[in-house]
Amino acid sequence: MRRVVVTGVGAITSLGFDARTTWQKLLEGKSGIKRIENFDVSDLSVQIAAEITNFNPEKRIPFKLIKRIDRCTQFALWATMEAVEDAKIDFDGIDRKRVGVIIGSGIGGLITLEREHEKFLSQGPRRVSPLLIPMMIADMPSGQVSIYYRLGGPNYCTVSACASGAHAIGDALEMIRKGAADIMITGGTEAPLTRFAIAGFAQMRALSTRNDEPEKASRPFDKERDGFVMGEGCGILILEELEHARRRKARIYCELAGYGATGDGYHMTAPDPEGDGGYRGMVMALDDAGVDSGSIDYINAHGTSTPLNDKIETLAIKKLLGERAKKVPISSTKSMIGHLLGAAGGVEAVATVLSIYEGRIHPTINLENPDPECDLDYCPEGARQLNIRAAISNSLGFGGHNATLLFRKLEG
Repeated sequence: MRRVVVTGVGAITSLGFDARTTWQKLLEGKSGIKRIENFDVSDLSVQIAAEITNFNPEKRIPFKLIKRIDRCTQFALWATMEAVEDAKIDFDGIDRKRVGVIIGSGIGGLITLEREHEKFLSQGPRRVSPLLIPMMIADMPSGQVSIYYRLGGPNYCTVSACASGAHAIGDALEMIRKGAADIMITGGTEAPLTRFAIAGFAQMRALSTRNDEPEKASRPFDKERDGFVMGEGCGILILEELEHARRRKARIYCELAGYGATGDGYHMTAPDPEGDGGYRGMVMALDDAGVDSGSIDYINAHGTSTPLNDKIETLAIKKLLGERAKKVPISSTKSMIGHLLGAAGGVEAVATVLSIYEGRIHPTINLENPDPECDLDYCPEGARQLNIRAAISNSLGFGGHNATLLFRKLEG
């Protein structure tokens, strides 16, 4: 089987405009959650988010292109440019038809959709932009990245709610394994912060209402958690066939060795109460990588800060690890950057890759009153040094979608 490694990372989050800044602030336990600034929230019950402010896409993206793409696509191009530079890829020196793009998005161009719908209602159908559809559809981040670099490999989008980014990375792994590509640009992107979206999630009672202390609102595994905090951004990995990477003397972060994807078949928004789908996804990733649970030294949890998810994911981890469950460190990236929906799996994969590469893991912040049903080691005290042989990153989505990625140190 063709082996796949990570040779580049890129990200944009509420903590920083690049992967390294985001990573450093994660290690420091900084929160990127605050009162929303980009639009009026005075009449909304939820007024906080992990919002990216002062974003100027012109620093990387051509001005004419910016006007033709939604914010979620801007994030995807921005983070991809960083990842490509990080991987030191010269597309003129390789076969572009052997490079593909799979970037997941749970919602796509929601900002564009809302803006043009308002124009439709107030000004009539003739005022709707002819770019509405190509700016709105969820596959356009993948499409625009492919167009920008003139890449001819597999190119599409995965849409599986909050598991979209992880499913994209898993699919990209399979594309390289089966020989359809040598390099894949992959991850997740999302720009869901609009008045309409906040109202919708708030009406579901899915969001935290701690408007008076935003930095403490996302508190995975804590007894006082009251919902997740929405975020925006993008996380991108450059995946590459091992020998291809070695031939061009690429820096290798780690190997992507396993992927598991399952369904709960239970409920639109609630996870299976026995955690069976998440458990089977992790088992599938282990089997795919050819390792047992004793090799797992770290878990980057889905960890949403919702009452059901946190205790059920904990249950699934206990099923997987057995007696080792309380000895394996776990952390939730969402405690600091909120829930990026379709981009969550992408950014959390970047965090997992850097954890293995640097031998450090970030904390889960705001875990002040542990839930008795969440009784594992969630690293509440701060960042740790940790030699990681293998780590898994979990992503779970509305609709019962489960995805697990297994990364490990490169050996052999």
